[in-house]
Order: sequence, then C-alpha cells, then structure tokens
Amino acid sequence: MKFKLRQLEAFQAIAQTGSVTRAAKTLGISQPATSRLLSDFSNSVAIELFQRKDGRLIPTSEARYLLSEVGRVFDSLRHLEELNRDLTDRTAGHLRIACLPGFASSHLPQLLAQFLQQRPGVNLTLEPDRPERILEWIIGEQYDCGISERFSGHPAVEHLDIAIKTVCIFPKGHRLSALERVSPLDLVDEKIIHARKDSPFFTSLARCFSDHGVLMNSWVEVRQFSTACIMVAQGQGVSVVSMLDAEQFKSADMETRPFDPELVHWLSILRPASGSRSLLSLDFVDTFVESLRPYTANVPPRQAD
Repeated sequence: MKFKLRQLEAFQAIAQTGSVTRAAKTLGISQPATSRLLSDFSNSVAIELFQRKDGRLIPTSEARYLLSEVGRVFDSLRHLEELNRDLTDRTAGHLRIACLPGFASSHLPQLLAQFLQQRPGVNLTLEPDRPERILEWIIGEQYDCGISERFSGHPAVEHLDIAIKTVCIFPKGHRLSALERVSPLDLVDEKIIHARKDSPFFTSLARCFSDHGVLMNSWVEVRQFSTACIMVAQGQGVSVVSMLDAEQFKSADMETRPFDPELVHWLSILRPASGSRSLLSLDFVDTFVESLRPYTANVPPRQAD
C-alpha cells in the first residue's frame, strides 16, 4: 500500500468532522479535492471507510482501527518536527567529547553544566583518556571532538591549536613570592615537579633551562598539571604549569608568578576530517574556545615551541 500524507489528513479530518465539506474547510482545500483524496485512500486500503447516518459520515469499525494508527503517524511526525527544530536550534542531540583527564575534573564540568542548561534535550558523553587514545577515537569517528595536547597531524583529523599561558607555581610564603617574574635562574636550587619527559611541554621547559645555562632539578614527573598543583599546595616543590590549571586549583596555600621567558602549553581540539559535523558540536567548540580566552597567549601557531 502506498499512502500520501494528504490522503491520511483528509481521512482523519472527515472522521473528525463527519462531513467532506467541513473537512475541506479544515484542510483549506476544495470539497472535490477532499473527496478525491478520500476516494484514492479508500481504493488503496480496499475497505469501506464510512457509512452515512443522519447526514453524517460515520467511520466503520475497520476505519476506527485505521484512525488510531493514523493518529500515531501524525504524533510521530509532530515529534520529528519538534526534534528537527531542537536540532536546528542546538537544543537536542547527543554530544560526544573525549578529553585529557585533567579537563574532565577541572575545567569542563562547570562549562558543560552551563552549556547543557541552555540545551535540556542534549545528551552528553564525556570520556577522559590519553592523547593516543583520543586520537584513535577521533580517527574512528567515535567522538565528535577531542581535547588533547599538542597534535602533530593526521590526514583523518582536523585540528585547532590553542596556546595557553603558563605560570610558575610555588607554596605560599616561598622565597619566589618576592619576585614579579620567575626565570629558570631563579629555580636552580628548587625541586621541580614537571610533565612527563616524553611530552612536548617538558621538551620546551627543559630547553628554557638549557638556554639559560642551568640544569633543571627534576624531582617528580607527572602526567597532569593538576597533580603538580595539588602537590605544590601541600608545600612540596615548585612547578611550571598551564595558567588554566593553576587557576582551577588556586588555593590559599599556592602562589603563582609569570614564567620568563614566555612559555606556552599547546592544546589541540580534534575533529574527524570526514563526515558531517553537527551544529551542536560546532557550538560546543566555539563555547570551549571562548572559555579559554582569558588564558590564551597571543603567539603565532607553534612558534613558541
């Protein structure tokens, strides 16, 4: 059977009004057009749809059964229209984000809470993991976007690089608090908590020390800046970390100073290069980038490294 929606509308309108004339007015079409739609629909289903009684068209028992199903069809269509409107307005959908572990516990929860508050129909998946795993997920199009550390490139991935300012952090009352800026020369005798030695940021930091002719006193190697912040706030060691993390873990027990020379921590926002991009995911990326603006360094792409 092949039905047209207009035929279903005519059938439903006639059943509700009991008259082809009144149904035509409801539909905003002529009476002959309404009669033709009903006739075509009746021929398609091959059953008697109406009986005339006291000047009204009364649905047969078979027609009443059909009417319940037609009602479900129009309810589904209305739902699709609402869903389409929500998707167009970015108020519904499923957003899948992969990120570095530090973001899942510090910056993103509050940002996402505000983002979702304006989009009550949106479902969210937030998955923290290592940069290597995030890249695999984006290549496989399992996630809409990934927030990772400096990205070297892949043909299946588009990326946006953002330079985040860094600061030196140290315990409250430390001798470094007397300085306006901290350089590698000021950290010669300090125990340094730093990023893992195979990370691009550690390479940049070690180069700063080398350029100043001093040796970094490596003490604790960590994967996340947040770990360094917590340890420093407990009075242990000093570190150079992303300003974003320092702000998130700021406490009365930790102080910060600009690090000299300027050193940035590169973040990369990854997205699959192929496939369609939902308006929702594009909205999130814009929101995320805007949230980083207070911490963003104004440097040419990758020159700081």
